[in-house]
Amino acid sequence: MQPKHPRESCSIMTDLVLPSETNPLNNLFGGELLARMDRAASIAARRHSRRIVVTASVNHVAFNRTIPLGSVVTIEAKVSRAFKTSMEVFMDVWIEDRESGVRAKANEAIYTFVAVDETGRPTQIAEIVPETDLEKARFEAALRRKQLSLVLAGKMKPNEATELKALFQ
Repeated sequence: MQPKHPRESCSIMTDLVLPSETNPLNNLFGGELLARMDRAASIAARRHSRRIVVTASVNHVAFNRTIPLGSVVTIEAKVSRAFKTSMEVFMDVWIEDRESGVRAKANEAIYTFVAVDETGRPTQIAEIVPETDLEKARFEAALRRKQLSLVLAGKMKPNEATELKALFQ
């Protein structure tokens, strides 16, 4: 299988925040943002794997800024690392100032997807070859996040998590 670059999986979704999607403070519901991120990330994962993909986990979400009613929201998703059948998708969420048009980062998230065949069985996917400094940093950190997740789930012994151990030595 030919390795791929993160840019090949890039998914960009831009949408407007409508009144029915906001809380009593007129900010976008967190659950609505999670659903939008899941759709953007699943497109990126599908582009990378060219397979059916299922959400395996929501690893990290940071709601750093509120997203007000009427905001233009852009979600940029890319596969940051591919493992045997799973892949990590990193997302940046941007909001655009209504008057100036200046974009500001509002949130970020990391989801994990698994590629499956038509019967729902996990299937092998191509590796990722990062190109930019940011892609390389996210690629390296993905392995540490995966090891931490496996250790916490009891699927890996702490002494086997070499990338995590290296952080503390």
